Amino acid sequence: MSQPSEQELLQTILQPLLVDFDYWFTRSRELLEGEQIAFLSPIAQSELLDRVKQAQQEVSVAKLLFNAVEGQAGIEPSQMVAWHKIVTECWHVSMQLRQSKQTKLEE
Repeated sequence: MSQPSEQELLQTILQPLLVDFDYWFTRSRELLEGEQIAFLSPIAQSELLDRVKQAQQEVSVAKLLFNAVEGQAGIEPSQMVAWHKIVTECWHVSMQLRQSKQTKLEE
């Protein structure tokens, strides 16, 4: 059994990761643009939205470059860690928002 090439690994691992990041940034952007989140100050919400928009643009560029070079280039791991931190922060905001809505319904 032969080992996959570096390009095959990038295609198998990196391409789906970029799709996932794009999906979660789109969801996060919709949440931050469509909801007034009481536990975030308007400034904090706006700053998080700005970081999501920036990260979403970076992912779009990375996807374009990845496709343009037919998967023969990777992405700096530190960049993906930064994107993951933003996604995780948005997940926490979303969970906290759901919990606060649920609490209001139960009152």
